[in-house]
Amino acid sequence: LDELAERWGTKYAAIVRLWENAWEEFIPFLDYDVEIRRVICSTNAIESLNARFRRAIKARGHFPTEQAALKCLYLVTRSLDPTGAGRARWTMRWKPAV
Repeated sequence: LDELAERWGTKYAAIVRLWENAWEEFIPFLDYDVEIRRVICSTNAIESLNARFRRAIKARGHFPTEQAALKCLYLVTRSLDPTGAGRARWTMRWKPAV
């Protein structure tokens, strides 16, 4: 953090201040192994899935039953990886963390 402040402090003072203010909360994150940190930082994939769910629900408007809504969400999930090949990659990438 000190090296960051020295190098970029004058140009990006607000960002350096932000890191300095949040440093105490960030330090425990560094104690985790790299594999665990990768899982913790994987919220982008989760947010992407949530966005696809919202888009599918909004496009259809309403559903006659809860079962119909669940089927729609299931089909959205399946369309992300129709062949199932991604499951093997996902398992291998997250296996060390698990």
